[in-house]
Amino acid sequence: MPSTAPLPDTRPPPGATAVLVLADGNLFWGRGLGAERRTVGEVCFNTALTGYQEILTDPSYAGQIINFTFPHIGNVGTNPEDIETVVPAARGLVLRADITEPSNWRSTRHLDAWLKQHDLPGISGVDTRRVTRHVRDQGPPTGVLAHDPSGRFDVPALLEEARAWPGLEGMDLAIDVTCRQTYKWDETRYVFGKGYGRQEHPRHHVVAIDYGAKRNILRSLASEGCAVTVVPATATAEDILRHQPDGIFLSNGPGDPAATGTYAVPTLRTLVATGLPIFGICLGHQLLALALGAETKKMPAGHRGANHPVKDLATGRVEITSQNHGFCVVPETLPEGVEVSHVSLFDGSNEGIRVRDKPIFSVQYHPEASPGPQDSHYLFQRFVRLMDEKRG
Repeated sequence: MPSTAPLPDTRPPPGATAVLVLADGNLFWGRGLGAERRTVGEVCFNTALTGYQEILTDPSYAGQIINFTFPHIGNVGTNPEDIETVVPAARGLVLRADITEPSNWRSTRHLDAWLKQHDLPGISGVDTRRVTRHVRDQGPPTGVLAHDPSGRFDVPALLEEARAWPGLEGMDLAIDVTCRQTYKWDETRYVFGKGYGRQEHPRHHVVAIDYGAKRNILRSLASEGCAVTVVPATATAEDILRHQPDGIFLSNGPGDPAATGTYAVPTLRTLVATGLPIFGICLGHQLLALALGAETKKMPAGHRGANHPVKDLATGRVEITSQNHGFCVVPETLPEGVEVSHVSLFDGSNEGIRVRDKPIFSVQYHPEASPGPQDSHYLFQRFVRLMDEKRG
């Protein structure tokens, strides 16, 4: 439960145009950036050194205010190519340093202007290391981020708003970020000097269930020879099988997997029974585990960054991975015939599973995000090999 301790001095310091108010009464004053409004969500932290635009547009951040530990956010500007979805799902951002003028040949817009375009508020001048330690030690708190150039804030009202927000546990957010209708995807990965390509000669047809899919996952599938049909999170097994797929992909996404599982799990159980190859990432990994009979739980602080070491138990190989999740699979609840395939070397938490007698596997991390940079691309190739073998 949030602390009911008396609030500290609620008077803004000179020059403050934004404030982050946590449900436990902690206040962080700073300078506002982006949209001039307030927002409420779960405060998390991300330790990545690059990729802030991809992070802000990752649908998995729905319902969250992102505290960046790296101080130089915005230095390379923004561009229309480095996005993971058209409409950002994150609620806001917290920065240490002010945004400087962009210095990158690919930049087309200042980050502040980009944030205003997408109605995203932010705050700079915050001790982000302190926020990170707070999240690490106390768990991810609910917070309200308010940006008002006048510098006038009703802190007690903001505190009540933070305390009233229900939190991510038990919340289905995939329903908010999924596509509204089925569509085709053939764009391939970015190639320096050429941009994105097109898959014109696919070998396999994959149906991707969109729980909040990142574009680069779909590009990675297309680059490995797949024609991709993307369907909404609520698609039934009959809807999916009607497309006659060679394989089924379960995407990343936000929120509590148990909440999304109320409609996703029955569908996945039917799909598992078909014997088709299935590959899941992030929320898709968690939903697959639930469909197989395992359990998930909320993590103390979550994993969000691009430097997470993960061990492949089959090969002993260690991959440097990109991660973004606040829930995880409980390995002790995996049923007979389902085994752990990958583990985190940070905290020993589950990072992957596979079904022994079926062409089905999943991972908790993001192989498409390329932090290694290519440590985990083999997972897409493994999925294609399983489809090759199934076809004979």
